[in-house]
Amino acid sequence: MLLSVKSKAAFKQACESIPGGVNSPVRAFGAVGNDPLFIDSGRGCHITDIDGNKYIDYVCSWGPLILGHLEETVITSIKRTLEKGTSFGAPTELEIQLAELVRDAVPSIEKVRMVNSGTEATMSAIRLARGYTGRDLVVKFDGCYHGHVDGLLVQAGSGATTLGTPTSPGVPQDYIRNTLTVPFNDIDVVREVCDKKGKEIACIIIEPVAGNMGVIPPKKGYLEGLREVTENHGIVLIFDEVMTGFRVARGGAQELYNVTPDLTTLGKIIGGGLPVGAYGGKSQIMDFVSPRGSVYQAGTLSGNPLAMASGIATLKKLQEDGVYHKLEMSSERLAEGLQKAAVDAGIPTYHTRVGSMLCTFFHDGEVTDYESAKRCDTKRYASYFHGMLERGVYFAPSQFEAAFVSTAHGEDDLDATIQASCEVMKSLK
Repeated sequence: MLLSVKSKAAFKQACESIPGGVNSPVRAFGAVGNDPLFIDSGRGCHITDIDGNKYIDYVCSWGPLILGHLEETVITSIKRTLEKGTSFGAPTELEIQLAELVRDAVPSIEKVRMVNSGTEATMSAIRLARGYTGRDLVVKFDGCYHGHVDGLLVQAGSGATTLGTPTSPGVPQDYIRNTLTVPFNDIDVVREVCDKKGKEIACIIIEPVAGNMGVIPPKKGYLEGLREVTENHGIVLIFDEVMTGFRVARGGAQELYNVTPDLTTLGKIIGGGLPVGAYGGKSQIMDFVSPRGSVYQAGTLSGNPLAMASGIATLKKLQEDGVYHKLEMSSERLAEGLQKAAVDAGIPTYHTRVGSMLCTFFHDGEVTDYESAKRCDTKRYASYFHGMLERGVYFAPSQFEAAFVSTAHGEDDLDATIQASCEVMKSLK
């Protein structure tokens, strides 16, 4: 059994001053039961909790740490920048450097604006799309998460073109009356909605690889279909690549699937583990942003020097030869091993992987959208999660989150994870 005396005490103390004891809900382990672990440190692909338990980490700060914890060049860059100051509220050359690295890598981005989070990026991109088109409606997809923006915390209505309902108290119906929700991976429904409402739709926003209901790749031709539909109706196509950007490929999902959106939102990896977000796209659209244009968006800490320095070091490291090949080989090795462990134990699962993102769904059929994802056996996943934790492997404390592989995961770490999975899968039988 894990020794978690200090973590339990810390959580009890946290609950007295922090709502639910955490500053982001999934950290509370509510989906898997038991109290959360409090982490003390990380190095490479390992984290250590405050009780001294060490784990192979596949959460990687929910994706940003593609180079692992405390990567030397990233830490050196942060320290060097810190010695000059933390924030100025004025332009720095670091902002230019990161913007140029992003623009060089991401096919759709000609200009980019830095913000402080993925939520802020998606909120700003949607406002820009509305300002650019002069339209109000937004189309999003069931199961895709774009941050806690009021207008995007929506679940589907009863029909393809009906209004949805808020998924959180505190979100007025008026805030989401301009949001339409449709199923992921169903291009026919998108065409139907756009045929009826196309002249009113400002944008369609999508995770090109859904990473917030597990990892669900787009069906063949699906993203191409979205591109065609949006072009036909003059709708701005937004790829939310906060998770997939620089993760599934250097140029993100749009490079991997060769589909170019009008706007892209980024975060996570471009800050190398520090708070960051960004949105960018065609110059003709981005020039509508203030101060050049009239669509207002601002942020006191946008372009923060520490986040810029961390991001620059990370993206430069990702330019090196063989980085993405290593990530692909490691991820493939892990995914195949986890799948074999489940098959050998006779446990019904469905496995997905895109680049260094992967997921094991405890489901006996294909998972292609939110409806099929919801049919997963979340109780069995919870048992699997705790079994892996006991063996020193830290996966996400939710069936509906991705696992991430970093360049720091070595063959020994992957093999140890696979061996642990074999043991746990057999115990679930």
